[in-house]
Amino acid sequence: MSKPEPLQDFRHHGRLHPPFHIFSFLFLALNLIAVIVHVVRHPTWWNGWLLVMSIVVFVPFFLIRMYAIKVQDRVIRLEERMRLRELAPADWRPQIDKLSVDQCIGLRFAPDDEVVVLARQALEQNLSRKQIKERIKVWRPDNWRV
Repeated sequence: MSKPEPLQDFRHHGRLHPPFHIFSFLFLALNLIAVIVHVVRHPTWWNGWLLVMSIVVFVPFFLIRMYAIKVQDRVIRLEERMRLRELAPADWRPQIDKLSVDQCIGLRFAPDDEVVVLARQALEQNLSRKQIKERIKVWRPDNWRV
């Protein structure tokens, strides 16, 4: 039996994935520290190379996360635009494409009965993702995010 997802709200909607955020990062960081200590104690060409490679390993670690978030953001933008096209009055639909990706991401937590009003406010007042999330009255959880 799987553990139920905790209720989400503005303060509790971030997600931590321990194998990635803790385990992998912790061991990469510990490796880097160990290699730095080793290079300081034994400064050789080879140990310098190990230090460079220990730093280089961080690049794909962060890129993998960045790519996943970028794809997720594009999917959220698409989903929110489709949802707004269904829910918004016909005369307001041309405004939907003016929403930024950041604003669409903020809107994903708004329930159907709040999303159109919040989208209008986002455009009229140039609201940020955080400002949109703060205005949500009834939180719509997103348990599928990466």
